[in-house]
Amino acid sequence: MRCPYCQSEDTQVKDSRPAEDGAAIRRRRVCPDCGGRFTTFERVQLRDLVVIKKSGRKVPFDRDKLLRSVEIAVRKRNVDPERIDRAVTGIVRQLESSGETEIASGEVGRLVMEALKSLDDVAYVRFASVYRNFREARDFHELLGELKGDEEKSEEDAG
Repeated sequence: MRCPYCQSEDTQVKDSRPAEDGAAIRRRRVCPDCGGRFTTFERVQLRDLVVIKKSGRKVPFDRDKLLRSVEIAVRKRNVDPERIDRAVTGIVRQLESSGETEIASGEVGRLVMEALKSLDDVAYVRFASVYRNFREARDFHELLGELKGDEEKSEEDAG
């Protein structure tokens, strides 16, 4: 692994431990040339995924971009970072196990919406407003109506 500070090719692993509920390995590394310390994560990747944008353009799937999108939606909300990471890992696993290597961006958005719905209602509405391209207040009312309908349905199922 190349040192991010001095670009030396020879770094040493000082500590390894499981991360993300065993879905990744966290490694602490040190560079013998400059003494720099840094952390890397190693994750299983079942297949290379490609996202097909609405324009038809194809881009490589980027887990970090997905994580940033979810973090933006939950910004300033009291959501445990571990729950966020588990949700993102779950989305990635769903995409990888679908058997498809090319995934429509809309499918990724749909999975994010499902995950956010169980994490935080406000984050769900924030993400939906961008994902569904809300243009007026009525769009928010409709989404909140859907959310309320889901809550009432859940209460009926529980009761």
